[in-house]
Amino acid sequence: MKIVVTGTKGQVVTALRARAAVIPGISLVAIGRPELDLADAGGVFDAIRAQSPDIVVNAAAYTAVDQAESEPELAMAVNGVGAGAVAAAARAAGALIVQISTDYVFDGSKATPYLESDPVAPVNLYGRSKLAGEEAVAKANPDHVILRTAWVYAAQGKNFLRTMLRLAESRDEISVVADQYGCPSYAPDIADVVLGICQRLQFEPDTALRGIFNVAGTGETSWAGFAEAIFELAAERGLPHAHVRSIGTADYPTPARRPSNSRLSCDKLHRAYGLAMPGWRDALGRCMDELVTETKSSR
Repeated sequence: MKIVVTGTKGQVVTALRARAAVIPGISLVAIGRPELDLADAGGVFDAIRAQSPDIVVNAAAYTAVDQAESEPELAMAVNGVGAGAVAAAARAAGALIVQISTDYVFDGSKATPYLESDPVAPVNLYGRSKLAGEEAVAKANPDHVILRTAWVYAAQGKNFLRTMLRLAESRDEISVVADQYGCPSYAPDIADVVLGICQRLQFEPDTALRGIFNVAGTGETSWAGFAEAIFELAAERGLPHAHVRSIGTADYPTPARRPSNSRLSCDKLHRAYGLAMPGWRDALGRCMDELVTETKSSR
């Protein structure tokens, strides 16, 4: 099975490349700029069709949530039109499309975890652009799976965990929002789910395996709770750590609004595929161990 992944440097892409490398029967190719630029819909076709894929995973995206408010055209071009072009190119090549999406398609007003069937109502431009991408993918390629995930982090890349550890190098106390809740999702665990889905999709035409699915770490916490867990594990491993001061969203204004509830129910994924992400605390521990290993090897 040949899987083509859009993007070369993102957290999920990095994890997919590492995980796929040890799975027999899977050939994974990641393509990104300049060969493939989602802002250039016309060029997407040539880049993907040249690879003759069985499955295309669209993991490339415009992810600067706050910056998107001042760059709406670019965000929409990449996350909306670009995603649709990837899906159409996959269909033209006779391939399935797996689209990575986000919890930000919801407004966060629901009191319980979101289901795939809940109404979408993004509260920021990034969320609207990703929703446009979902709609474009579904329209362009009926053989699709859309995966909504949330609070993605890894030992590499730009993410909340690495930001907290960097700030802790120079601060004893860090203020973190405590009234936004979600499910931290470790990129290698997301990659495992994506590859498991791809292995099933290749051989099974069952329509129950297509459509929209939530993919997120098991359990929930607030950003402040996530930060506290990060620093607790960091202290145990001799990494930078700090005290967390809980604040409200109103105390930390940002250009883009964030949903107060980003919790995702992943029951549908488990019913259809028998897959589930590990508990977020367990995953965080594995990520911290990876960071320690990388720190030692760089000395």
